[in-house]
Amino acid sequence: MNLYDSLPDAAATVFGAEAVGSFAYDVLTVDVPVGSWISSLEIARDKLGCTYFDWLSAVDEPGTGFQVCAHVVSLENHRVRRLLLRTTVPHAAASLPSAVAVYAGAEWHERETFEMFGVTFTDHPHLVPLLLPENFEGHPLRKDFVLAARVAKAWPGAKEPGEAHDPNAPKRRQMLPPGVPDPNDWGPLKGQLPPAPSRPARTPRAAGGAGAPARTPREGAPVRRTRSVAEGSATQAPPAEGDAPVRPVRRSRSVADGSASQAGPPGPASGAPDAPAAPPPAGRSSDAPWHDPKPAFEEPTPTATPAPPEPPPAPADGPTPDKAPGKSPDKAPDKAPDDKPDTASGSESTPDPTPDNGGDA
Repeated sequence: MNLYDSLPDAAATVFGAEAVGSFAYDVLTVDVPVGSWISSLEIARDKLGCTYFDWLSAVDEPGTGFQVCAHVVSLENHRVRRLLLRTTVPHAAASLPSAVAVYAGAEWHERETFEMFGVTFTDHPHLVPLLLPENFEGHPLRKDFVLAARVAKAWPGAKEPGEAHDPNAPKRRQMLPPGVPDPNDWGPLKGQLPPAPSRPARTPRAAGGAGAPARTPREGAPVRRTRSVAEGSATQAPPAEGDAPVRPVRRSRSVADGSASQAGPPGPASGAPDAPAAPPPAGRSSDAPWHDPKPAFEEPTPTATPAPPEPPPAPADGPTPDKAPGKSPDKAPDKAPDDKPDTASGSESTPDPTPDNGGDA
C-alpha cells in the first residue's frame, strides 16, 4: 500500500503532530505550521512521490492572515495523485521560507505571490516585481486594497440618470462602491474636497399615538384626506341622512334558466299559458346561438343517378333483329341504301337520253 493512500487519516504521522488532513472535491489537503513548510514539501516529494510542481499562490483571509498554498502531483504507475499543502502567515509578519530549493518551478510563483499579496519569501534568488509596473504601490489582491480608478473617477452608480445634464436638478446622497473610502481621505484629491453634506436627522414619530403632534404640511402641498377606508373615496358623495343605499335587485334565475335577456320556456315556471314560442324576428338571432345550431358549411344534397335501361331479352328461335339472313353477322353495311345512283363511281354510267339511230329499229 502506498503512503499516499493512508492520507488524510495518517497526516499527523506523515507530516508531524500539528498537521491536519482533509479530503474534499477529489483533492487531498494537508495544513501544516509555518515551521514545517519546507520539511512538508520534502516529504511530499521524497516519500509520497509528488515530483510534479503545479502552482503556488495565496489567499487573503481577513482576521486570520495569508494562506499560502502549494499544489503538487504524483504520477507514479500512471495514476494521478494530487496533494495541496497549506500554511498560514499573519498579516503583520507575512514571511515564509522559499521553496525554490525543493521545487525549482516555485520561483516564478513566489515572485507573483510577493507582488500581489506582499508575502516575502526568504532565500529567494530573485524576488523582484514580475507583472506590475515599477512605480505601482500596494498589493492588488489584498482585501484591503483600494481601487484607485474608482476613487479618481466617479462611480457610475453615484448619479441618477439626468443629474449630470441638469446642474439645478435635486441631487440625492452620493454613493461609493463597497471598499472605496472617501476621496477626501484617500487618493490624489486627499484634503482638497469640501466635506460631504450631512443629512438632517429625522425626528422620531410615534406610530398612531394619540398624543403625537400633528405634522405641519409644507407650503403648497395638497390637503390630505381624513376619510377612512370604509367611507370610500373622497370623490364619492356621502348618502343623505335617512336614505338607505339603493342596490339593484338581484336576479333569481338559475344557471339552467339562462340569461335574464333570454325568454324562458312557457309554462308554470314563467307564469304564461302553454303556447308555441314565437320565432325570433327576421334579421335577428337569439343571444344564445347554441339553441339553434347550424353547420358552418352546408353540404350539397346528392342527386339520384338514373339507372341505365336494361336490354330487351333475346328471342328463343329465329334470327335476331340486328341480324338479317344471308349477311355476315360480324360486318355491318358501310352505308345506308340510297335511291340515287352513285355518279362518282365508275361502275355505273348515266344513260344517254338521245336514241341511237344507227341501231336496228
